[in-house]
Amino acid sequence: MDNVAAFLRYLSSEKNYSEHTLRAYRNDIRDFASHCLNTYELHDLLEVHYVMLRDYIIVLSKRGLTLRSINRKCSALKSFYFYFQKIGAIEAHPFAQHKSLKATKALIVPFAVSEVDVVLESIDRTSFSGLRDATAIELLYSTGMRQAELIGLKCSDIDWAQQQLRVLGKRNKERIVPMIPSLSETISQYVKQRNILQEANTHPFLLITDKGKKAYPSFVYRLIKTYFRGVSNKISTSPHVLRHSFATHMLDAGADINVVKEILGHASLAATQEYIKVQLPKVQDAYRAAHPRAKK
Repeated sequence: MDNVAAFLRYLSSEKNYSEHTLRAYRNDIRDFASHCLNTYELHDLLEVHYVMLRDYIIVLSKRGLTLRSINRKCSALKSFYFYFQKIGAIEAHPFAQHKSLKATKALIVPFAVSEVDVVLESIDRTSFSGLRDATAIELLYSTGMRQAELIGLKCSDIDWAQQQLRVLGKRNKERIVPMIPSLSETISQYVKQRNILQEANTHPFLLITDKGKKAYPSFVYRLIKTYFRGVSNKISTSPHVLRHSFATHMLDAGADINVVKEILGHASLAATQEYIKVQLPKVQDAYRAAHPRAKK
């Protein structure tokens, strides 16, 4: 597994990948290594052939993995071998010609504005936990930040004078996100309560549990799920749906897509354009209602 460790060090030091991403790469590569060992008694991953990947894909499919999950694993393996080709450890990339399986991208349905309003209005903000929950939901919805970015947000990242937040995104890329007045007020009330907790002073992170510990992914996931499953019939009520809702509602209200792109922290406009797909029914209705020849 020395090769895997070397590759992960490269992703961490050179590419600035997050711990979450590194863990995913590690698991994907180790799973493939286990397959090669059990199926071919192959110990050295640098000696694989393309047929082994094809067999692995069949195994993954029989496990019940979706095409998207299989593509993710194959992508991790391609990156792994590109690295060793780059440093001269192998001459040819065994999977260089592999093309991603055609998978239908899951369409995330955003929450309605009314659903978000109902949730935020129903939270009891007289308690610390209620105020904390409201802060988490407002941060996700008012800024479109990712769950990992929310968890990593520090008290020192709040610029009260400029009414903005410093958000550390993927690959440690920083961006500045403005705060609307309602969000600023909620955070201000929450910080006052947070500072009362003795345990909260042991670390710099803004979002904490009832015991004063740093929030973690499953904690945030359950928080969002608990509040939204009672007001929404959406199949998915994860934190990412709030990010999606932010982008969709901003675009619905006429926001410039480049502005939304910058706030979301997307590297390319193509990623932001995915949210326009949700608007397509509205676009079609507006087109049919407005075009001079639509009713002829």
